[in-house]
Amino acid sequence: MRIATALNILVLACAAPALAQPAPATPSPAGVVDRDVLHVQVILDHLGFGPGVLDGKGGQSLVAALKGFQEANGLPKTGKADAATLRALYPHRATRPTVTIALTPAMLAGPFYTIPKGEDEQAKLPALGYRNVMEKLGEMFHTTPATLIALNSPDTRLAPGVKVIFPNALPTSRDYDAKLTPEWRGTLAMLNVDANQPQGDKVVVDKSDGVLRVLDKRGRLIAQFSATMGSSHDPLPIGTWKIKGADYNPKFHYNPALFWDAKKGDEKAMLPAGPNGPVGVVWLDLSKPHYGIHGTPEPQLIGRTESHGCIRLTNWDVARLSMMVKPGTVAVFQK
Repeated sequence: MRIATALNILVLACAAPALAQPAPATPSPAGVVDRDVLHVQVILDHLGFGPGVLDGKGGQSLVAALKGFQEANGLPKTGKADAATLRALYPHRATRPTVTIALTPAMLAGPFYTIPKGEDEQAKLPALGYRNVMEKLGEMFHTTPATLIALNSPDTRLAPGVKVIFPNALPTSRDYDAKLTPEWRGTLAMLNVDANQPQGDKVVVDKSDGVLRVLDKRGRLIAQFSATMGSSHDPLPIGTWKIKGADYNPKFHYNPALFWDAKKGDEKAMLPAGPNGPVGVVWLDLSKPHYGIHGTPEPQLIGRTESHGCIRLTNWDVARLSMMVKPGTVAVFQK
């Protein structure tokens, strides 16, 4: 299979939800990857200021990530890669924007699934895994299939040994805590989540700018991720809560009574685990009943769609966050 053909399959398989807010006013042209922008995104991603998907394009997630980095480094919060910000990023320039990797059988391995829309049909699947290899490769490198198309020749074959250009999401270490289950360590490695993470003391979710911040014991900002939070039907629960614990690669109990948009006749269903499940690869349970911080099957839509009141991050960001917090960590939700 060629890389362009795989993207066409993915586009036909995915149905994007309606946008809750407009796209950035000056989006980059379709199919164009600005390597300078990508370099900034990659460095921010490595430093814990998640810019959303690594696609070489500007947008609201990159603006938010730049503001977070600027705040953490005592710079004016312009949201732009201005001269002062580029100077602060300069020491990290050795983290190149792309890497070229020879595909391995493990990278290409499925199983892959055709995922139906209805929860009752999804419950019959053995897992809510990736739809195809392009979706998997995109998530592994914190990007989208469209970006992989743009970075590579359309004749690039998806076969073992073939060299493919990816955004540089490679971690510095995969030496994960041995207390974690082998399955979860495998998920962290597949998502290229770095084993070295700072310890957070408080999580702050700010609805005004659509981000989740992680603060240390001294109140310093040590990480920030773009997030989707709440809707007009299920608003963000303003207040102070606690993270009770983490469920890795979780199943999802679908209860239509808790969803305002459930269809008449929907019944309860236990959905299998998988990155394309409603809560992605991690559920961080909150002291507020029925609420949590979790992943998503659609990383490119973070910050642009509504949620059912919970806080949604990309799968790689929520996996990273799960390593920064522990049971009892305070979570402040504010306007």
